[in-house]
Amino acid sequence: MISKSTICLWYDSAALDAATFYAETFPDSAVGAVLHAPGDYPAGKQGDVLTVAFTVLGIPCLGLNGGSAFKQSESFSFQVATDDQAETDRLWHAIVDNGGEESACGWCKDKWGVSWQITPRALTQALADPDRAAAKRAFDAMMQMKKIDIATIKAALAS
Repeated sequence: MISKSTICLWYDSAALDAATFYAETFPDSAVGAVLHAPGDYPAGKQGDVLTVAFTVLGIPCLGLNGGSAFKQSESFSFQVATDDQAETDRLWHAIVDNGGEESACGWCKDKWGVSWQITPRALTQALADPDRAAAKRAFDAMMQMKKIDIATIKAALAS
């Protein structure tokens, strides 16, 4: 069944490469239909990959090879809830070590400019702790991090 709503991500010319990377990196992700341009267009030629249907963590997406006119920005990001440090590390390094870049507070950017929040559930729980002083300690610890370290968050929460 085709979803009624799909996130469309603009790429210069690497929609298929990005979709393939996401499918190989994240669970419940896959590459679907690849549409080749039936004619020349401003960003490409007849036969070039025009769009790629894909899912990321079950979210339907469409990669559009629209050219260099627009760039990705942090105003859109995928937030990925991780269950433990091993999953956090694996996803973070998959993105950063594949030409991406680190940012702050669990954010990173892939080599195509798409932003990702790799967010351990332990962090979300710590920030929602009913002990607001403990939540603030966890928040202050997070503010010093790039990749989230769960042990440090738990230590801040408990101290």
